[in-house]
Amino acid sequence: MCGVAGIVDFSRRTDRIPAVGAMLRSFSYRGPDESGIYNSPNATIGNVRLSIIDLVSGQQPLSDLSGRYWIVFNGEIFNYFELRKDLENKGLTLKTQSDTEVLVNLFAQYGEKCLSLLNGQFAVAIWDKAEETLFIARDRVGIRPLFYTISNGALYFSSEIKGLFQNSEVRRELSPENLSQIYTFWTALTPATVFRDINELSPGHFLTFSKKGLAVTRFWDLGFGNSSAEISVSDALDRFNELFASAVRIRLRADVEVAAYLSGGIDSSTTVAYIKDIEPGILNTFSIGFEDKDFDETKYQEEAVRYLNTNHRAISCTSREIADAFPRVVWHSETPLTRTAPTPMLILSKLVRDNNIKVVITGEGSDEILAGYDIFREAIIRRFWASQPGSSMRPALLKKIYPDIPHLRNASPNILKMFFGYRLEDTANPLYSHLLRWNNSNHIKKHFSEQIRETVSGYDPLADLTDRLPDSFNDWSPLARSQWLETTVFMSGYLLSSQGDRMAMANSVEGRYPFLDYRVIEFCASLPDRLKLNGLNEKYLLKKLMQGRIPESIVKRPKQPYRAPISSVFLGIDRPEYVDEMLSEKITKQCGIFNYESLSALLGKIGKAGTASEMDNMVLTAVISTHLVHRQFIENENKEFSNRPLDNLRIVEDH
Repeated sequence: MCGVAGIVDFSRRTDRIPAVGAMLRSFSYRGPDESGIYNSPNATIGNVRLSIIDLVSGQQPLSDLSGRYWIVFNGEIFNYFELRKDLENKGLTLKTQSDTEVLVNLFAQYGEKCLSLLNGQFAVAIWDKAEETLFIARDRVGIRPLFYTISNGALYFSSEIKGLFQNSEVRRELSPENLSQIYTFWTALTPATVFRDINELSPGHFLTFSKKGLAVTRFWDLGFGNSSAEISVSDALDRFNELFASAVRIRLRADVEVAAYLSGGIDSSTTVAYIKDIEPGILNTFSIGFEDKDFDETKYQEEAVRYLNTNHRAISCTSREIADAFPRVVWHSETPLTRTAPTPMLILSKLVRDNNIKVVITGEGSDEILAGYDIFREAIIRRFWASQPGSSMRPALLKKIYPDIPHLRNASPNILKMFFGYRLEDTANPLYSHLLRWNNSNHIKKHFSEQIRETVSGYDPLADLTDRLPDSFNDWSPLARSQWLETTVFMSGYLLSSQGDRMAMANSVEGRYPFLDYRVIEFCASLPDRLKLNGLNEKYLLKKLMQGRIPESIVKRPKQPYRAPISSVFLGIDRPEYVDEMLSEKITKQCGIFNYESLSALLGKIGKAGTASEMDNMVLTAVISTHLVHRQFIENENKEFSNRPLDNLRIVEDH
């Protein structure tokens, strides 16, 4: 696992080695073990390395055997053993045991077609010195980040946006339209980011840049099969078990210890159970709990530990600890947030690293590919409700899928009907399953300043997303459409970024995700709906598979969404000083994004009521995080996050 950066400038205006060095230093925590820079007349690329595979000879940058192609690589190619044999059968004798050398030589053999051979999580840059062309690519679902921009004809790329900002040529400016996306979808729609002219390479895409210009090409897309396809439960179980066991097995490949997260839910319990089957020895597992019992899952974590017999370490965090860590979370996320949920993941990854572990396997991805989220069940209920709008019983069904959210658990049927009855007449809308969630997020925009409101008045994020839907989207079942939206928008843009890569790599920890093996994803996408969401029984196939293999209470446990406290974090009596500063009139007017009078009225309402609604919590988080983004990246006031020097720097000059 690493971080990568580089500059391609055919005008040769400046010495690029110091510039790339500064880019690498800005995220040196991604690779504290080694660093390297390759420099040629028109291109300079570099990396910082977290050594996991081939600790001795896997240094980057490195070339293919001919010396034509030079690579910097962030990620893992899990099937590199098998791919290495393919190269050896062609007569190649590789010099290292690293997956990086396998990848660059695969590219030399097959060009961009090699991407279809890769089973992994990656952001890769390859310089072709013969054709003077940069090739960069990102894995199928966007597990590893990669950003780029063009300024004065030069292309800059980096694992993190802060790397791009190390160059004075790259301007720092928030995009109001992209803010509107974030305050709808919780993330910008790729390739957009919150910053104007800063692009994220979309998952499943590659980019080429040469004197001829820039081109972006898709190499993989998520599609869904026939929801009524015939496959027996037993055949589906056998095939899923085969694929998932393989996905876990290859993700255990490492020259360092591999641990696992164990949250107490079915997803992490499943991954741990498979790990124990494959490698029955001692497995270190980690979890986090909360002082606030409305969010705590410790009871289930302890039950899973006893059943699966792991060497477990747990940590519990308070609202004050979440508040203290939140500015660092924003610094690593590089985007406004609508939830505090990434913060405990940052705290958890520190626990992992403090125990000298670099790699953890996690259960992310299961909810998306096997229809585990409440939003899928909610859409079914709301569609059913829409067909019989007069029934007083429909709202009560919603209580069953949100038993752990106090505001909904205690709500009357009339309140539930008012809240969840949003646009029941619009079931034909292709975005229908997510309209309620996104309408709730839209409440943040009610607090926009007049200037921002005018700027975005003609922009509709929902229409923008609708225009981007696949041609076959309307041919899919309602559940498949919901899964596509959740996977391609929320999972890749928010979950795998703000809660995944960024929080783990902040503490030099690599996360691995067997549920996101592309073979598992494609198989689940081909399954009929009934094997994923059976009535209102979510993750039906996984539950059937894991009966008798993990505690029954966890198999039968209702889905509890991962959440973290918000109002107690930012409005508690012992809140840190920065919170009041970020909510102050001075900062609000200085940033110019929100209206202070509107914000002040909201704070007064919360203070009078003594509690905050889910929507009010989102507004609080959005305002504070947006103002932190403005301070840290636009004003460049980030002295508390000082850059570390590059360790073991190696420079390769190629004239």
